Amino acid sequence: MTTSRAGADSDAATMGAPIEKRPLERYVAPAKPSLVSLSRAVLGEALGGIDVPERQRRMRVQQIWHWLYVRGVQDFGAMTTLSKEMRAELDRHFTLARPEIVAEQTSVDGTRKWLLRLPGETPDRPHDVECVYIPETDRGTLCISSQVGCTLNCSFCHTGTQRLVRNLTAGEIVGQVVLARDRLADWQRAAAPAGTEPEKRLVSNVVMMGMGEPLYNFEAVRDALAVVADGDGLSLSKRRITLSTSGVVPNIVRAGAEIGSMLAISLHAVTDELRNELVPLNRKYPLRELLDACRNYPGLSNARRITFEYVMLKGVNDSLADARALVRLIKGIPAKINLIPFNPWPGTTYECSDWEQIEKFSEIVFDAGYASPVRTPRGRDILAACGQLKSATEKLSARERLALRAMAMTD
Repeated sequence: MTTSRAGADSDAATMGAPIEKRPLERYVAPAKPSLVSLSRAVLGEALGGIDVPERQRRMRVQQIWHWLYVRGVQDFGAMTTLSKEMRAELDRHFTLARPEIVAEQTSVDGTRKWLLRLPGETPDRPHDVECVYIPETDRGTLCISSQVGCTLNCSFCHTGTQRLVRNLTAGEIVGQVVLARDRLADWQRAAAPAGTEPEKRLVSNVVMMGMGEPLYNFEAVRDALAVVADGDGLSLSKRRITLSTSGVVPNIVRAGAEIGSMLAISLHAVTDELRNELVPLNRKYPLRELLDACRNYPGLSNARRITFEYVMLKGVNDSLADARALVRLIKGIPAKINLIPFNPWPGTTYECSDWEQIEKFSEIVFDAGYASPVRTPRGRDILAACGQLKSATEKLSARERLALRAMAMTD
């Protein structure tokens, strides 16, 4: 295995950087909270706070839940199974607000990216995150964020160059799913007239692979995904929800027990030495500990395999020796390997592996008995591809915009 000058330069910078960043700001709740994302229990408490009689709360919770997550209504007036008085009272105290869309971009390949604005500590400093929808022939995947910025500083990741501003709330996480269904008119597709088959939903899969490290925002992610997976609402199977982590070992087994989604590990290297550079969190939780946590992930089986994500970096981690070492490293773990062609971003010093090298790497992994699909880069022209997300709070310079345009033209 060889290390490029890019890798060596990045190593020097990364080794001196802290493993984790501290949040710069905190969440400030609005005067009128949104009901989107509240668990049934908390929704019942909220109704109790506006004097809904206890004997009615269970029924009212079920009614409101249906309007929120089956019908996707955006104002209380549409909740026609509730009395006018109840609707007016809800409107006085609560909202059904989603995150504000600041910008929407559509890639040449159909990928859609939304820049979403969230409240900051002060009105003049709002927070921005990105959310990406990726349409495919057999599914529609929504990639959602868990933090404004990121706790970590992976050297190859655009989001990792950003500061950590704060964690998202459960409501802001669920709000991304609800907003995507709004923009795609997905509620109408699922609400077929009686006697007819509903159309296939456009948002069929959710991946926690957007901005941030989900396992450093554990409780909010857990609570949000419980709403997303609820069978009487958004109703996404836990097998269609994937949580991706860079390796926060203490929370991996906890995620299996309390969330129960599919698990993806951002691996990217087969030695501690290189992974310390690419994923500095490895200095805290090295490969041995990470892989032990994977082997003990609750529910792990051939039907519930762990996905190991491996970004292909030219001259850094893409040798055939690396491929053979990868196979040895994950031996005994039901798994598949996602090989990700590196998605360039303005200012990076890494390069994507040559396609011929990626194919040779994939063949070794496949011959060892592991599925090793090469993830087709999507949304590169709008910086929506894996590792490229970065909020507009981190403005692109003119030089970066020119570099981005050149990338799009040469893909």
